[in-house]
Amino acid sequence: MKSKWDQTKIDFKNFLKLERSLSPNSVDAYLSDLEKLKQFSEMINPVPELENMTHHQLTDFIIWINDLGVSARTQSRIISGIRTFYRYLLLEEIVDADPTELVESPKIGRKLPEVLTIEEIDSLLAAIDLSKAEGQRNKAMLETFYSCGLRVSELVNFRLSDMHIDSGFIKILGKGSKERLVPISPRAIKEINLYMPDRHKLLDKINKDSEDILFLNNRGNKLSRIMVFIIIKDLAEKIGLKKIISPHTFRHSFASHLVDGGADLRAVQEMLGHESIITTEIYTHLDREYLRDAIIRFHPRS
Repeated sequence: MKSKWDQTKIDFKNFLKLERSLSPNSVDAYLSDLEKLKQFSEMINPVPELENMTHHQLTDFIIWINDLGVSARTQSRIISGIRTFYRYLLLEEIVDADPTELVESPKIGRKLPEVLTIEEIDSLLAAIDLSKAEGQRNKAMLETFYSCGLRVSELVNFRLSDMHIDSGFIKILGKGSKERLVPISPRAIKEINLYMPDRHKLLDKINKDSEDILFLNNRGNKLSRIMVFIIIKDLAEKIGLKKIISPHTFRHSFASHLVDGGADLRAVQEMLGHESIITTEIYTHLDREYLRDAIIRFHPRS
């Protein structure tokens, strides 16, 4: 027996196909964006009740996806799909009012930094000079940075003892000393393994406080946040990238690429280590295999 939500989704799909004459790809995009709202509804209500969503709740939803690092373009597309859904409900007299009427397109929250395309990420990594002593370190570091969606502070403090390569996860100590497990892509693992011989060459130089740190400078100390910024800035100049980027751009790109690929927003939030800016208690705990599946299915590095 189909649930009320399943039937509503089928009816909306038929409306898009038959009355709006949309292509199969466009229909799938609308339904995918609507599914994101359903995910949010499930986190604030035991049973999704999209027909009863208020303007305030929809605004909270938009703030939420903005805080995840979703690009303005993707936010606009999601909002457009949701507006179409509520106009359909109004047309079918399922709702008495359209809660999206006063919802604004992505101007909520802080302005997001630029989001890099997958091709731009690849170009930055390809510009690294592997003939230099720090070349493979930089490639492994930036691949891990992007593939795992880390904060720059998490990257420079990443420890050897927090690598669980056999299980495909790394342990990250985030804000407020909160730990989380993040899936790591096969490509990042490969680049780290290629870097390890270079790290072994520094064994006699490694500062005692940095013995467990993965990415080291040539003096055997952990890298500074500023050094990561300089490395990225130099690579951007090298390839003639016109966008103004920072280390945080890699994190936003990670989130946007996952969401654009169709990943569950709850999984993206968990992997980023975000607290909800709406309430810290509405998010359900996600198991390891669920997070790993999101990476494998939706991240370009997999």
